[in-house]
Amino acid sequence: MTLPFGPRRAEYHVISSSVSLQEAGITAEELKNFERFDTIYRSLCAALYNYAPLSGHPGGSISSGRIVAALLYDLLKYDFLNPDREDADILSYAAGHKALGLYSHWALRDEIIRIAAPQLLPADIKYRLRLEDLPGFRRNPVNNTPLFRKFQSKPLDGHPTPATPFLRLSTGASGVGIASSIGLAFAAADYYGKNAPKINIVEGEGGLTPGRVSEALAAAGTASLHNVILHIDWNQASIDSEKVCREGSKPGDYVQWDPCELAYMHDWNVISVEDGMDFNQIFSAQRKALAISNDQPTAIVYRTVKGWNYGMEGKKSHGAGHPLCSAGFYNAIKPLLDLTGKDIELCKDEQECRGGTNLAMVEECFWDALLIIREVLEKNKQVTSFLARQLLYSQTELNRMGRKQRNGAPDISKVYRTSPIPLPALLLQPGTTTTLRNELGKVLHFYNKESGGSLFTSAADLLGSTSVNIIGQGFGDGYFNVKTNPSSRTLSIGGICEDAMAGIMSGISSYGKHIGVCSSYGAFIAALGHIAARLHAIGGQARKVIADEPYNPFFLICAHAGIKTGEDGPTHADPQPLQLVQENFPRGTLITLTPWDPQEIWYLVSETFCKRPAVIVPFVTRPNETIIDRNSAGLEPATASIKGVYQLLKSKKKNPDCAIVLQGSEVAYEFVSRALPVLRRKKIDVAAWYVSSAELFDLLPGKEQEKIFPEKIARQAMGITGFTLPTMYRWILSSAGRKHTLYPFKKGHFLGSGKAESVIAEAGLDGESQYRSIVEFIRNKK
Repeated sequence: MTLPFGPRRAEYHVISSSVSLQEAGITAEELKNFERFDTIYRSLCAALYNYAPLSGHPGGSISSGRIVAALLYDLLKYDFLNPDREDADILSYAAGHKALGLYSHWALRDEIIRIAAPQLLPADIKYRLRLEDLPGFRRNPVNNTPLFRKFQSKPLDGHPTPATPFLRLSTGASGVGIASSIGLAFAAADYYGKNAPKINIVEGEGGLTPGRVSEALAAAGTASLHNVILHIDWNQASIDSEKVCREGSKPGDYVQWDPCELAYMHDWNVISVEDGMDFNQIFSAQRKALAISNDQPTAIVYRTVKGWNYGMEGKKSHGAGHPLCSAGFYNAIKPLLDLTGKDIELCKDEQECRGGTNLAMVEECFWDALLIIREVLEKNKQVTSFLARQLLYSQTELNRMGRKQRNGAPDISKVYRTSPIPLPALLLQPGTTTTLRNELGKVLHFYNKESGGSLFTSAADLLGSTSVNIIGQGFGDGYFNVKTNPSSRTLSIGGICEDAMAGIMSGISSYGKHIGVCSSYGAFIAALGHIAARLHAIGGQARKVIADEPYNPFFLICAHAGIKTGEDGPTHADPQPLQLVQENFPRGTLITLTPWDPQEIWYLVSETFCKRPAVIVPFVTRPNETIIDRNSAGLEPATASIKGVYQLLKSKKKNPDCAIVLQGSEVAYEFVSRALPVLRRKKIDVAAWYVSSAELFDLLPGKEQEKIFPEKIARQAMGITGFTLPTMYRWILSSAGRKHTLYPFKKGHFLGSGKAESVIAEAGLDGESQYRSIVEFIRNKK
């Protein structure tokens, strides 16, 4: 007995070897041009690996080469003259390890345009990737080899980043590329509507195995994301396996589905290509994908051979290739040499060249090989002229389509132009109660309304629980669907799926027209969203090589943060997440927010929007808080929080009895409400600083930092934090201060379950314990 699939909106098609040229939509002459181009491309892949030296992934670059050639010169509608054109289709290499192939394709395309259509070349060299840039493959910017300097070669990262023209994302890390690429498709579909640009994603079957990929596919299928086409290079080989998936009756080493089943299960149209090395079948499948009109996403699964015609197939060619300048390498490029009647001189110096230690010599040999490729392209005018015409046609077709933003499309610029002065409705009255999460939801909802819906939100089955459901209020109810509910601002991302959620939301932000917001327990999302956050920051920073633009932020909301979520126990009420992100990214790329008072939320979020980091990570707690009259309590106003560190409580004496640094809502409320009144009754004079955002503080000028929080205070103070001890190391410099610092794990164990006040007491962070520790610290100092 078998279990068949239930009803699907999607379709399933098979493209077989019986496809004719007419059915493929190309002529015999055009096919001949593509075949010759592929010979040149495969030879360049072999040379790039050989002279890197011996670095990169030749096998998958070769098996996907024909798929990508058809995309670049036939399917995609884009403008080579303007890589940043917003209405163009996008090619996203989720399979970042195929970067060797990407750079080869990009350089050959540039060379074709240089030879046959120079009017299409961008005026600014930073928008090109030339043959002269290939000596920079996997080279650091400090590389000092002669040709790298002479040509001003670009340092080309081992996995793609937006430092390369036409790329929107950093990819290659464990399935994040598919999720973030799908995020691009969500953003494009919302901004342009029915005539949205197509997002074409290239990935291999091994890249489908991470769990976040299945989550992302589920989100796209559920939302009828019609403008995404996933091109799967199914070569069955990974680093360690020759049978990644089940194929027919043969079990897979890793998973027991094949790529067609995986995509179809998630309601994607599937086009199965029996021979992914056959151009006829490739063109037929890609044209079929454009013809399907059921509004579901589409996956084309090409059965390919990793390392095809390279002389080394399967897993052997995944992250390795022929030895440097070996006979195997020579045989791999011989079809290219046969086109020229030339030969290539293999290195004679065993020690210098075969070992690859003389980088200048290797680089010179590489350039000689590149000049042969240049000569082949220049002599094969039929090939270059044909492919250049294809690129001109692509530009013409894009112009003809006239893609425009839909009526009522969001205007994200209004988020960054909004006055930092809060509306009366967002001001909180002392004595009332609210939650940090609720106020964050209200503030983000304000920005969403102000910008016409530029914020998309999602949660790990916790929309109401973490209050992010507020963000989409006033737009469409329910979950976003391109076809049936396009006005909603709330995405369904596979249920409890922090991995894919972070990836998709980062991709939405990368498109530049929206801000992605995702929320879950801080205990989960800080770790599970970390890779997507890091890649988003890397991508934003890499993009500055081409255009010095502000980052496109996305939110990773660490809700139900810390030990106040005590009822859920130590598995959920975790103080560790801040340590994963605070000060762990390059300055300006990520900003954490750790407010204690709901009144601080507006000011912190508004200030952070002004700074435009790539990633914003607020930590907000679950329980209700009573709004404190800060003025009557002798505390600095909430506006002071925008400095990142501020003196919450000033001392009455020039030299207070004790200096304290606080971070975390649970400890600040206990200090203000319970410890401080006792200290005042006992006439113990203390000065207290609060850390509302370490990264906002870092962005202040050095003199202002020293004025707000002098180093001498750090050498005198003790800390009280709701997070981990290492998060205090910057603020507490003395061994005595660190010894007396209070933090949740101070007693050497994970905390138990219970109401917030019980868990706080167990940790020794309650007001009474704070008072006793402060007194002890003062006594020991004396």
